Amino acid sequence: MMPNTCARDMMVSNLTTLSPDMDVLEALDVLLRHRISGAPVVDRDDRFLGIFSEKSCIRFVVDAAYEQMPTNNLMSFVDRNPPTIEARTDLLTIAQTFLDASCRRLPVLDSNRRLIGQISRRDVMREVRDHLNKQEPVATGAGLYLSAVVDGVDRPFRAAR
Repeated sequence: MMPNTCARDMMVSNLTTLSPDMDVLEALDVLLRHRISGAPVVDRDDRFLGIFSEKSCIRFVVDAAYEQMPTNNLMSFVDRNPPTIEARTDLLTIAQTFLDASCRRLPVLDSNRRLIGQISRRDVMREVRDHLNKQEPVATGAGLYLSAVVDGVDRPFRAAR
């Protein structure tokens, strides 16, 4: 059975963040220098303002191609309303959010919308794999069952009888 793994247990908290005062090229340099596909934008109080990502950079390129004087203000290209989670969000909800939103990262926010961490799709994969490595093999021949990942109490559905 999967322990009560939640965002707090698997989030990364030493994040590269961006300031809303940066321009797009400065932010792009940060992404390239750190070899990351996106970063949260936070104000001076660590309040989450959005995500600047590779997709944001592509939007900047397209805007620059169509406009004579494109803005290079970072906040013009930040996704201000990406999906976010709380520290107590459970693993299955995190996985479902990644599927529904098709995003690469989920910022973890406290009740004051301050950024406290982030979870990537790879973090979820690592958590599940680490857990399954600790499990006794099941002699079913049919592979992984949802019950191997989620405790019975936490299952989102029950089989019809």
